[in-house]
Amino acid sequence: MTPARSLHQRLLEPADVGAMAPLAKLACYGLLGLWTIVVLFPLYWLLVTSVKLPIHVDAGPVYLPFVDFMPSGHAWRYIFVELGNDTLRPYLNSVIIALGSTALAVLFGSLAAYALVRIQYRVTVGSILAFILILAGVVAAAWRFGVPWPLATAIGLALFLLFLGSLNRHLKQALGNNDILFWMISNRIMPPVVAVLPIYIMFQQLKLLDTHLGLIITYMAVNLPIVVWLMRDFFAAIPVDLEESAQIDGASKLRILFTIVLPLARAGLVACTLLVLILAWNEYLLALFLSTADAQTLPILVAAQNATRGPQWWYMSVLIVIMIAPVILITVLLQRFIAQGILVGAVKG
Repeated sequence: MTPARSLHQRLLEPADVGAMAPLAKLACYGLLGLWTIVVLFPLYWLLVTSVKLPIHVDAGPVYLPFVDFMPSGHAWRYIFVELGNDTLRPYLNSVIIALGSTALAVLFGSLAAYALVRIQYRVTVGSILAFILILAGVVAAAWRFGVPWPLATAIGLALFLLFLGSLNRHLKQALGNNDILFWMISNRIMPPVVAVLPIYIMFQQLKLLDTHLGLIITYMAVNLPIVVWLMRDFFAAIPVDLEESAQIDGASKLRILFTIVLPLARAGLVACTLLVLILAWNEYLLALFLSTADAQTLPILVAAQNATRGPQWWYMSVLIVIMIAPVILITVLLQRFIAQGILVGAVKG
């Protein structure tokens, strides 16, 4: 065997079964390094732009601080000192609204997903049609004839319960769990802009415009189908035998959910919570229509930097940096659970 052949083997063939060949390892790590640069470069560009003067941005691209330009803290000083409360208030609003809506969406979504996995439902088509007709009547009574919302809602609820107790039992055509799940996820497929105008009118009547409560309710309703869709698979992977043993010992459904099922689905719960938190944290359209000043969030403040003088990229970069920093920190801290959540269901044992 010639030396050239030995060198060829050392470069292209791995030393053992659990290792990679040197050239394959070099190519693999080279591609990973290139992709890392592609992913991290926008973050670097944000940081660099946040310490540039307007003249550096307008004059053309400069990349290296202290080499191409001298960094300046004027944009940071403007955002945190000159704007002051105008920056702090939207930031606190985003924290309150994102955390509140995420907690409620995960709580109610987990309850709904667990129920869809363990309980077989039979919802008659007639009850659905009756609910839609009664709801339309409540809206018409309050909007057209001036009936107070609480009174109209109470009357509509009483009529619906009366229908369920009298006529619903005679109806045969019904929908099952899969139909309910498809209906829920179809609400998330629908673009939010379709529903934002009715929501605006409803919140205007209920005095919920530009309030934390209004945005929390809306964000929760928008992200709830995602939680149900994702958590359903995690709950379905948990053996039923564990729950049946707990039921024999006298545990209720809620106790089984919170003491057995949710701890076992912890990885999926964390991954789902992070996904919903990111969606709520970055939501722009709903906040644009449903808030003005008191409940304004960070995405609205970032968009406001595109003023009549054009985009103020240096101010926008500072706001985007402080906006994405908490999400990146949470992702780094919870990456172990996120990886487990992605792999749950791939292998059942």
